[in-house]
Amino acid sequence: MQGTDFARLLIRATKWCQGTPLAPLARRSFALHGELNEKLAGNWGYRRLDTYAGFAGFPARRGAYRLAWLSSKVKVVQALGYRDSTAQVHPGQFTAAMMRAAAAQGAELLLGRVTAIAHHHGRATGVVVAGEIIEADAVVVAMGPWSILAALSVPLPAIFGLKGHSLVFDTGDTVPGEALFVEYREPSGTVLSPEVFPRTDGTTYVCAISSEAPLPIDPAQVVPDPGAIERLEAMCASLSPALSSTKILARQACYRPITGDGLPLIGRVPGVAGAYVATGHSVWGILNAPATGEALAELIVDGSAHTVDLRPFDPGRLPPVEPDIQG
Repeated sequence: MQGTDFARLLIRATKWCQGTPLAPLARRSFALHGELNEKLAGNWGYRRLDTYAGFAGFPARRGAYRLAWLSSKVKVVQALGYRDSTAQVHPGQFTAAMMRAAAAQGAELLLGRVTAIAHHHGRATGVVVAGEIIEADAVVVAMGPWSILAALSVPLPAIFGLKGHSLVFDTGDTVPGEALFVEYREPSGTVLSPEVFPRTDGTTYVCAISSEAPLPIDPAQVVPDPGAIERLEAMCASLSPALSSTKILARQACYRPITGDGLPLIGRVPGVAGAYVATGHSVWGILNAPATGEALAELIVDGSAHTVDLRPFDPGRLPPVEPDIQG
């Protein structure tokens, strides 16, 4: 099923990634999410939940499950996973919690725009911010689709941004812990793949409608495509009374990082010692973040990763882009 969940749902690899190079990474990361929730203080919306698949707008479909919060137009045909195999986090809260945990270990967060990776004699020496070099023993490029900007400084494969749209509803306790993947046919006949994720904070996140709109250089300039939010709102009203009658807290868009072969880039930047990259996770960024960070830390500190085999994700498997620089 084509997904546009932007990594809000954590799926155990034995269920969704079996037989693919992502399987070991996803299995390890799923386990790490549970461990982090047990070991670190704070609340970032982690919970186990049930996950279903269904159809809407297809009259011939018959449902096998009945979820009380859904419209009768939605036919739930399959349970994709239960609490033993699916979980979720709130992505913003999770990221902030990991930063706090890192700061407790001595890390420092500096806000600024990196304009280049400094390197000398084939080794990265730091990053350039506001015209000055911040020295570093290792530099990790992990900027989602904007990681492609680092290709102006070091050899990286192409990284693309695939745009998606989403809404956040203030649903309170009207939507239980049941995530939903839907194949939805609009009145026009267009088929979308919306995904519905109720969160522990009383909100429900719904996403759909991808596009190949150009990636803006400035992330602050990311805005929804014309008409996309209106289509999404109409779809949500059709899916559930809980969504049609509640306040919308956010109407938004974002870009997922995609590589040429669909696999992430995790490892050493070819030809530049001390430079590393971690991007291109597509919709599985939050799921695979802990294991990616763990493996990169092992690679940087020990010289090799031992918890996960990073060879399928070696950046050197794809040709580097040629920067188009005009004077």
